[in-house]
Amino acid sequence: MTSEFNGLVAVVTGGASGIGLATALAFADKGAHVAVLDLKPETLTDDRLTGFVANVADRDSVNTAIAAVVETFGGIDIVVNNAGISAIGTVEELSDEDWARVLDINVTGMARVSAAALPHLRASQSAAIVNLCSIGALNGLPQRALYNASKGAVLSLTYAMATDHVREGVRVNAVSPGTVATPFVDNFLKQFDDPVKERAALDARQATGRMVTPEEVAGAVLYLASPLSGSTTGTALEVDGGVTHLRVRQQ
Repeated sequence: MTSEFNGLVAVVTGGASGIGLATALAFADKGAHVAVLDLKPETLTDDRLTGFVANVADRDSVNTAIAAVVETFGGIDIVVNNAGISAIGTVEELSDEDWARVLDINVTGMARVSAAALPHLRASQSAAIVNLCSIGALNGLPQRALYNASKGAVLSLTYAMATDHVREGVRVNAVSPGTVATPFVDNFLKQFDDPVKERAALDARQATGRMVTPEEVAGAVLYLASPLSGSTTGTALEVDGGVTHLRVRQQ
């Protein structure tokens, strides 16, 4: 099947599970060559995905992985900055170590990957970067002070990168999901005293009455990464089940 992604090289960080894996598979379905950068790429089971060990918190690791992608595929056309972590707590409850770790991975990690990939993206006629943001960037979520702060920084980073690189032919956009049903969220919920109750609350928070699926987020990523979206840059696309803008009565 002919697709605008045929032959393009897409890099997806944190692509071995959850949103990243759904996105990597969606690119593969469209005919792209897909490079997955992950701490544990050996868990990949689909032979259309090529795994590379990468720790976004380490610049040397990122540079080595990006160089290996280029050596394998000959270039890079698309980067999806998906790797990230979360944290529970108010500003009183979070340590300096918590702040340093989350901001290093969620924000500086995106900058590291993008910086390593930009020389190769400039050589592409279809260059695009998509950053995974969150509705937490613009909505106050309880006990997510650090996570929200990191995603607010991601949103600002997206706008700044889009401005810096638009004249170089590199588009930069973001996707802001609501709460997504992934193994990451399942493990995150284990930190609560009543994970079942907390999951029900997360479902109810979406106006649709359920959490967002990884495939729905992947669809938004592919839209923004597509060469057919050539005039879309500096945009944040919300995939949040109506959390941000809808106010519906509870059933």
